Amino acid sequence: MAFISNAYTDVGIKKKTNQDSALLMEAQTDLGDVALCVICDGMGGLAEGELASAHVIKAFSAWFKNELKEMLYNGFSPVDLEKSWSNIIYNKNTELMLYTRENNIAKGLGTTVAALLLYDSKYYILNVGDSRIYRHNGELVQLTEDQTFINREVKLGNMTPEQAATDPRRSVLLQCVGASQFVEPEYEYGSFSKEDAFILCSDGFRHEVSHKELEDAFMPHKLKSDAKIAQIQKQIVELNKKRMETDNITVITIKAI
Repeated sequence: MAFISNAYTDVGIKKKTNQDSALLMEAQTDLGDVALCVICDGMGGLAEGELASAHVIKAFSAWFKNELKEMLYNGFSPVDLEKSWSNIIYNKNTELMLYTRENNIAKGLGTTVAALLLYDSKYYILNVGDSRIYRHNGELVQLTEDQTFINREVKLGNMTPEQAATDPRRSVLLQCVGASQFVEPEYEYGSFSKEDAFILCSDGFRHEVSHKELEDAFMPHKLKSDAKIAQIQKQIVELNKKRMETDNITVITIKAI
């Protein structure tokens, strides 16, 4: 299957720098088309969050260019991919923590990571933090689980979803790359079909819009081209800004055709 896609990012209405980073790479091979999408939402003072997110994005870009081809031709299992991606996460976590110590960054720096690989009608997902990946095949389904304080409290029954939506601690992460002593990525695997779409986003993209609004906006039949995807993404970004979202806003949308 081939893909149509687009990545869109906006600094938002408050912050001076965009600490989100996004990666969208596609390749045609003898074995079929393959696509990699990654969103990282950086955290840290001044440009440090931007540094953290870009650092991880560069590592996934290098992996796509240098390692994926051999994995495709050798045939890989989910376990093989998990091992390869985990090495990226562990190495970048160590490097960013070392950078924090060497530069005396008091609050530290870090980044979320949401990565999606599409190949041979199968999807592979890695998640650290609270950037999200959705699948849309007529119904919008969240494939990742937010690794946040409030999500844990909801699961424990200490907070309702309605309370969590407005709780000031909604951005407190349980782990992220660069600021956690130990990072354990979560993985998901599954199959997809022609006309299925995937949406990756930083948390700034979905705080001020409802699940239903996202579901309606990204109905697969509306995603007719790269340009149309970009138009829909911009509409939702501007809606977030109109509703006074203060964070950076980033989204990647990709549809199998």
